[in-house]
Amino acid sequence: MFDDFGGFLTGLIAGLPGIVIAMVIHEYSHARVAYALGDYTPRLQGRLTLNPAAHVDPIGLAMLFIVHFGWAKPVQINPMNFSNPRRDDILVSLAGPASNLITAFVALIFLVLLAKFELPLSEGFLLVFNLIIIYNINFAIFNMLPIPPLDGSHILRNLLPYEMARAYEQLERYSFIFLLIILMTPVLSYVFVPLQRLIFGLFSSIVGILL
Repeated sequence: MFDDFGGFLTGLIAGLPGIVIAMVIHEYSHARVAYALGDYTPRLQGRLTLNPAAHVDPIGLAMLFIVHFGWAKPVQINPMNFSNPRRDDILVSLAGPASNLITAFVALIFLVLLAKFELPLSEGFLLVFNLIIIYNINFAIFNMLPIPPLDGSHILRNLLPYEMARAYEQLERYSFIFLLIILMTPVLSYVFVPLQRLIFGLFSSIVGILL
């Protein structure tokens, strides 16, 4: 029993940097792109920073560890401040998942470079960096699901014709139910596992060519 608890505690501590980095990078990227496209709302709310305190929701972080489902503080934007609201909302929505994938890729490059220089690395260090890669890939995949209010739903809504988009928006009232169904059934594993392997394999191949 104590061994199990020790393993759980080790995983908890090792996973914390990856989760915090994934949340901060994700929300900061939303804020930075929205600001660059003409919306000053993120700046007024103090979201143009990499300070975790501005982006991490303590309850959402705790829930992520406990039930593997959590959340950060969402970046509020006003699409009416964009020159092209539909296009720019898509760009802002893509920014978060894209930043997570870039972070995972950079972390993988860093690990490979350390291995090439044959530096002595502890198991704990390797675990932390592997979890940074995994959590960032998972964060990108999860947020691209077309379930309101996730980023994927923003992208899909802006690609749909107006009437269909309005009808799609009504699904947001049921989003918590949809998420519970996904989390309590094997459905998510059918999406996460293949995509995670595909992305990690692609990144590994690219890093192998580059280095």
